[in-house]
Amino acid sequence: MNRTLLVGLLTALTLGATLAWQHATAPRIAQAQAQLQARTWLSVLPTSRYDNQPLQQPLALPQPALEHSRLLAAYRATLQGRTSAVVLHSQTQGYEGPIQLLIAIDRAGRVMATKVLEQHETPGLGDKIAAPDSPWLGAFTGLSQGNTPAQAWGLKRDNGQFDQLAGASVTSRAVIHAVQDALRYFDSQAPQWLAGEPDE
Repeated sequence: MNRTLLVGLLTALTLGATLAWQHATAPRIAQAQAQLQARTWLSVLPTSRYDNQPLQQPLALPQPALEHSRLLAAYRATLQGRTSAVVLHSQTQGYEGPIQLLIAIDRAGRVMATKVLEQHETPGLGDKIAAPDSPWLGAFTGLSQGNTPAQAWGLKRDNGQFDQLAGASVTSRAVIHAVQDALRYFDSQAPQWLAGEPDE
């Protein structure tokens, strides 16, 4: 066997083995990625609040372009067949670029938790919104349109009720308005999303 043929054969065998390995491992990689996404996205929901697979129950989003943000997706969490929460995937414009948020809202229209999925804000300033268990994001927990007047959805310097992240007023305003948008949208869609379900 000449040298060129041998090299060609070895190259073909190597390529074949690589492709076979990729084909064999692709399902496991996809499963691991799905599990990681589920852990990240469902971290805004206490596990005691759902017994379904929320990411497998997307909700239709009519008119997703909102006043200050855009909704990219919505998912229903259920417990014993009854909607317990909705997770909204929102995108708003920050100071340096888009900010993607997860906003979990219970069936009564109250924020359960808010999480930053992606951001491009200034390091040491606006990027603090993405800190794990951000106390600033925690300020939204429990708020709803019913218990928070419309004019309160702003920074204290703008006569609202929220502190701003130090040196990051644009980022702070963007997130505040995105959460308010999400609550308004939930309230507008709740009659359809919760149709036929008892309140208690």
